[in-house]
Amino acid sequence: MAMKAEQKQAFIRWKAEQNRSDPEGARIYWSRHAITELVNEGWDRILVEEALRYSELIEDYPALHRPLPDCLVFGWLSTGEPFHAVIAIDEKNDRLFVVTVYRPSPEEWENDWRTRRK
Repeated sequence: MAMKAEQKQAFIRWKAEQNRSDPEGARIYWSRHAITELVNEGWDRILVEEALRYSELIEDYPALHRPLPDCLVFGWLSTGEPFHAVIAIDEKNDRLFVVTVYRPSPEEWENDWRTRRK
């Protein structure tokens, strides 16, 4: 049965919390694209992983044509910067997969960073 949005959000927060005490960080995997975006934004992987513990699911994507259920989350980095991340949930292997991460732009997002501009 497919995970509901609330379950996805809880799973993301739980895996991010577990990842803190995992010396190998094996609860969160990063795509090559996401790592490139980290570098482009000047962020550190740990900074984003810590912020995922308090992130909020803002868009839930249908599982059609996707290998894993995924969603868009919003959160705040400890630096005070907002971030968005597309997270795929690999429940079978008990981990998250960061597909991409970026700083939301005011041209695309309302001031709350949760609502797309129309």
